[in-house]
Amino acid sequence: MGITPRKELPRKTANVLSEACGLRRGDRIVAILPRVPEWWLLNVACMRAGIVLIPGTSQLTAKDILYRLQASKAKCIVTNDTLAPAVESVLSGSEFLKSKLIVGQGSRDGWLNFKELLAVASADHQCVKTRSQDPMLIYFTSGTTGFPKMVLQSHSSYGIGFAVSGRYWMQLTPSDIMWNTSDTGWVKAAWSSLFAPWICGSCVFVHNMPQFKPQVILRKLFHLLFLSSYKFPSLKHCVTGGEALNPEVLAKWKIQTGVDIHEGYGQTETVTICANMKGMKIKPGSLGKPVPPYDVQIVDEHGAVVPQGEEGTIAVRVKPTRPFCLFSEYLDNPEKTAASVQGDFYLTGDRGFMDKEGYIWFVGRADDIINSAGYRIGPFEVESALIEHPAVVEAAVVSSPDPVRGEVVKAFIVLAPAFVSHDPEKLIHELQQHVKKVTAPYKYPRKVEFVQELPKTATGKIQRKVLKNKEWAKV
Repeated sequence: MGITPRKELPRKTANVLSEACGLRRGDRIVAILPRVPEWWLLNVACMRAGIVLIPGTSQLTAKDILYRLQASKAKCIVTNDTLAPAVESVLSGSEFLKSKLIVGQGSRDGWLNFKELLAVASADHQCVKTRSQDPMLIYFTSGTTGFPKMVLQSHSSYGIGFAVSGRYWMQLTPSDIMWNTSDTGWVKAAWSSLFAPWICGSCVFVHNMPQFKPQVILRKLFHLLFLSSYKFPSLKHCVTGGEALNPEVLAKWKIQTGVDIHEGYGQTETVTICANMKGMKIKPGSLGKPVPPYDVQIVDEHGAVVPQGEEGTIAVRVKPTRPFCLFSEYLDNPEKTAASVQGDFYLTGDRGFMDKEGYIWFVGRADDIINSAGYRIGPFEVESALIEHPAVVEAAVVSSPDPVRGEVVKAFIVLAPAFVSHDPEKLIHELQQHVKKVTAPYKYPRKVEFVQELPKTATGKIQRKVLKNKEWAKV
């Protein structure tokens, strides 16, 4: 049996979706798969057939899956043997689901087998003619500030929206190999595993890691010279996005590898908004400068641009012309869609400021800002200071009620193993003094609690809201 030409695989996959699964243009399909080739085939096949793809991380629970199926009204779900039982456990509440597609070797009752169907599918497929603003992808937000929302992206917003950032932030060329370690359920997978390298003609390297393991990354990426040192013969460019990166991490990476990390910033609702692009001076801790075609400003609560150096909301100008690479809407949530615009700007919900050279600096989510005795304190700066201390593995900073100051800074800290047995009172005092020295004295955590782990979303983001709600529930 001959090998199927690569160009035929997306066509055959599109026929599987249209014929075996009964999907039509505009229908929605949930895809919960690890880093396997079928994920890429589904993306391209859905574009061809006009089907709206809804990626999800393999870390979703049965409850998460049910919520997404009900909210999206998806008619089909595709997953693997590992997650199929979780899907089956919520079928009674998934009234819109018509077909289930499994990526695996064996058969399963009630499921269509992707591999078997692909083998017999026709390679002839008439590509649907979609318009630039037709729906292409739905991503659920990470849910750090409430229930996940459905963010609709179009064929233009993600389809061509990464042309600038792919070339000037990721610095991709046709001779490059791109390795993105993001889970396929995260928007960063669409950014760096699909659209940017596709647009730039780069090769994508994929490693199917069920769980993120730094040792595996090192073995694959680097050549070991001796036990405590790695050589980086081919690594020429590194980028990071998602959560803002602590300056301490940036410095350690540069010392170890000799390569800078070019930080970028965006959201599920956008492509790359700001980035440290090619040829720019990197200011550690900064998100970089606005990426064309975005006009990024810092605005107040009325949507007016504030002076440089003054804190406000990071915003994108949408009037008189809305950028083509911005999301279309929050599906089934017109109130939230309308509330995301103030004056001429789309509000990201993140707080920051712009310095005199036009660099954007992240302060924290608007909901996370702490107002203590009139002082506004961003949790990110305090967390960054704590992370610099060798005792701290992870830290989350939230507001805690206080009868005198209204609220104060409280830090939840995961300790390094070597410090777990230390005297807690002495260690708390040491950490408080450390923060006072690294940041302004008024920003230090007046309350500290050591925990074994921090609550996180399925995408790995710390849920400060969960910790904050527990604090305020004590009142």
